[in-house]
Amino acid sequence: MKEAPSLVVHADESCLGNGREGPNPGGAAALIEARTRGGIARRDIYISSPDTTNNRMALAGAIATIALLSRKGRRVRVTYVSDSEYLVKGMREWVPAWRERGWRRKGGAIENLELWQTLARVSADHDVSWRWVRGHAGHVKNEYANDLAMRAAEQQLTSAGAVDSGFQVWLEARRRRGQFTDYDPDAAFDALAAEAVAE
Repeated sequence: MKEAPSLVVHADESCLGNGREGPNPGGAAALIEARTRGGIARRDIYISSPDTTNNRMALAGAIATIALLSRKGRRVRVTYVSDSEYLVKGMREWVPAWRERGWRRKGGAIENLELWQTLARVSADHDVSWRWVRGHAGHVKNEYANDLAMRAAEQQLTSAGAVDSGFQVWLEARRRRGQFTDYDPDAAFDALAAEAVAE
């Protein structure tokens, strides 16, 4: 049987004024990477909401991204990298336990239950490995996803599916300011994709 292709997703979310009184606009974004015959193909996806929370945007962003991957009708291996502990711990630990208990938890109602159920359903179409990275700690592609999510939140932008990525232009602009000068984005992709295959 042919091995499922490997994709790497770097995702982040933003909520302006998370938890404060009044509407809190939010955004979520992802950089989707896949190896093709011509090299690494990169696409962006971003969504927005006029009133949300960081946690809801992390879930909504993951749903939008993984559902988009399902449109081609092909199972893929996805390494989903996020700085949301809520999302990553939830999909690794909480969801399997909740599902076993009929979508209940010991301590009462599950917050954002419908989003968790939707994410569990769309993720079942693929082999998804959930990885956590510390936010704002120099992880280049997470920084890019953060900038996209912030822009989506501030301007209330939603992409029409996956669009041409602005990552390379963004990276070159950062390098001109002396940042990430030794970073090889293709090698970083290959390392994460190889880890996923080895798991």
